[in-house]
Amino acid sequence: MKAIKRELDAITKSLKALTKRAESISEKLNKMAAAPATKTKEKAPVKTARKPAAETGKSAAGKAKKKAPAKAKSATASDTVLAVIKRNKKGIDTARLKAKTGFNDTKVRNVIFRLKKQGKIKAEKKGIYVTV
Repeated sequence: MKAIKRELDAITKSLKALTKRAESISEKLNKMAAAPATKTKEKAPVKTARKPAAETGKSAAGKAKKKAPAKAKSATASDTVLAVIKRNKKGIDTARLKAKTGFNDTKVRNVIFRLKKQGKIKAEKKGIYVTV
């Protein structure tokens, strides 16, 4: 009973300290909101209109923008599991999927559920999965 009372006292003390911190932060925010904005605003630089390529002496062909290279898509867990299942024509079970993919049991089961729901795989027998 004494231990519980000590813990409650410690919690009460911590809550009081947090309340004080919250009040001081609130006061600072109120001061900041009430303070007049006396700082001068900097003017944004004025943009000038571009001259056509003919006026600048540069050809339009030289101005062609380069496209950024396409990002390679990283294979998702579903893609990885589906690829392993496709390689095994007779079907594969979750234990072998775990071994081949390196995923844990939960992840393999979740991916199998998702692929079955999407109609990409089916259970040929209990625990044996094949592509549709």
